[in-house]
Amino acid sequence: MIINNFIVFEGIDGAGTTTQLKKLKEVFSDDELEITAEPTSLETGKFLRRLLKGEFEADPKTAAFLFAADRCEHIWGKGGVYEKCESGKIVVSDRYIFSSLAYQGVSAGTALPEKLNEDFPLPRLLFYFKINPEVSLKRVLSRGGNLEIYEKLEYQKQTAANFDRVIGEYDGTPKGSGMKVITIDAEKTPEEIHQIILKEIESLKK
Repeated sequence: MIINNFIVFEGIDGAGTTTQLKKLKEVFSDDELEITAEPTSLETGKFLRRLLKGEFEADPKTAAFLFAADRCEHIWGKGGVYEKCESGKIVVSDRYIFSSLAYQGVSAGTALPEKLNEDFPLPRLLFYFKINPEVSLKRVLSRGGNLEIYEKLEYQKQTAANFDRVIGEYDGTPKGSGMKVITIDAEKTPEEIHQIILKEIESLKK
């Protein structure tokens, strides 16, 4: 299943998705386009963000279930992605199932994340921000503050490899039927990337 008007940004930490989301807010009104993220701002997502900050520990398999539960509310809950897209609004999410397959695929193995996420619908557009993990981690470190539990170079390298594998399984294959994948060189300038994204979103609106 494809959700029309649903767009997803994916990539490892520091790939530049947040910067591009801010640029979209400068172009589109709230009535035209809504930006969301996973973990969500719902109670399920708030709990997950505490986990990511290292405030408590959980088995990696537990984390995989928690991400899937938050995603279920994000997509199907009242006022969620499906409802908004059906009303004609464009919704852009910073992270979706592909993050679970990449990140939890490292810590919990590939089988469980695949099982938990196999029934979620796909977006119409998927932007994959591809970047060298060493470059992306330097960006993360430049922000200051405490690192999250996944923001370690070796983990990011494994996650980046998983992203390449996962995106390849969907891009131009029957598994990703109906979804367009746009791979972006995330080391391009923010403005160059912004123009690529705008062109694709304008095509979606036609």
